[in-house]
Amino acid sequence: MTCSMKKAEYQTRQRRQLIDYMKSTGGKHFTASDVVPYCKEQELGIGMTTVYRQLDKLVSEGLVRKYLIDEKTAACFEYLGDQSESCREHYHLKCESCGRLMHLDCQMIDAFVEHILDHHGFAINPARTTFFGLCQDCRSRAESCAAD
Repeated sequence: MTCSMKKAEYQTRQRRQLIDYMKSTGGKHFTASDVVPYCKEQELGIGMTTVYRQLDKLVSEGLVRKYLIDEKTAACFEYLGDQSESCREHYHLKCESCGRLMHLDCQMIDAFVEHILDHHGFAINPARTTFFGLCQDCRSRAESCAAD
């Protein structure tokens, strides 16, 4: 077995392990920093540099979508799986308190986006559109603190 074969097998194993992690997230967004503790817990021997390298490859292959929300927040990723070509674009909600990023799939937003295109000639890019505010959990915590 040559060195190049060993290297290819090693990369294939790391890729498979990373994909297993992404599948376990159940479609939720994750950061590269979220992957490393999983790798340590599973004793996979994959470090941060390798995680970034593998994620970049998966993004370029269309299996993972990368989101850059703002300059304060680390890039987050979404596993698209085998359905990357048919995956519907969606908008995001970002909680300014806890930082959680959520999908927004709403017919009212779709109607608004259609209105903007039809009446204002402007096409909104769903992959780059994020609405900022407070999630239900953070709003509930704030309301209970205010009531105390």
